[in-house]
Amino acid sequence: MSAPSSRESRRHAIEKVRQQEARHRRRFRLAAWGGAALVLAGVGTGIGIAVSSSGTGSSGTGSGGTASSGTGPASSAAATPGTDSAASYAALSTLGTLKAPPAAGPLGPENVPIPNAQLLAGTSPATTGQAMDGVSCNTSEQTLFHVHTHLTIFVNGQPRQVPYGIGIPNAVPTQTPQGPFVESGTCFYWLHTHAADGIIHIESPVQRTYTLGNFFAEWGQPLGPDQVGPAHGKVTVIVNNHVFKGNPNDVPLGSHENLQVEVGTPLVAPETINWSSTGL
Repeated sequence: MSAPSSRESRRHAIEKVRQQEARHRRRFRLAAWGGAALVLAGVGTGIGIAVSSSGTGSSGTGSGGTASSGTGPASSAAATPGTDSAASYAALSTLGTLKAPPAAGPLGPENVPIPNAQLLAGTSPATTGQAMDGVSCNTSEQTLFHVHTHLTIFVNGQPRQVPYGIGIPNAVPTQTPQGPFVESGTCFYWLHTHAADGIIHIESPVQRTYTLGNFFAEWGQPLGPDQVGPAHGKVTVIVNNHVFKGNPNDVPLGSHENLQVEVGTPLVAPETINWSSTGL
């Protein structure tokens, strides 16, 4: 199958999932409105009601199809952490002056820029289909839970590529006018990359929270507060313009997140992508 046909099929599949999610949200809103009506009726009959406020992060990756997280800004590039996530994230301003990001590279086969940079590290030959960090590998892609995160990596202020074929053992890339795109391999882990554009495809048969640590385990690369792959130095993680304060392994991967991992200094201002142009 050609890469354009494959991408078209993928887009149809994504659109179907989105339509299902939209129906789910409409049913949820109708149920919420019905519940509100019952509460108002209760007030009219003298029932006392105590109302407590909640944070903005209302749906978790383990319970919904749109992967936002109660522990951080995981739903969109404009999202901000809820009150329940204040302990996990800090304001971007706490990092001080940031270096301007480099010019975006050429658009790849997923309509996302591919950095003009060397790979951080290649894919791991040890990832052959066995369960990795609680993530399995299936002969076909699973779309019950289907979201995408964009990962950008800088080492001492310089960009590094995330390779295609992470999470796809024996990946077979198809050459497209925009660059290689992986359509097949031995199997597909629930987290994987099709192109060298940093898009992590989360395609899972179960709805749960996946983390950056899960992805690096599939990649076969170390990750911690002082190391990202072969690069050593203080690690800073920026998620949708907020600074993650915990261990990088624990960063949740959410839908349409712009996730930036930096090793050393100088620190680079967050890069973002235009999700609406990707079809993802």
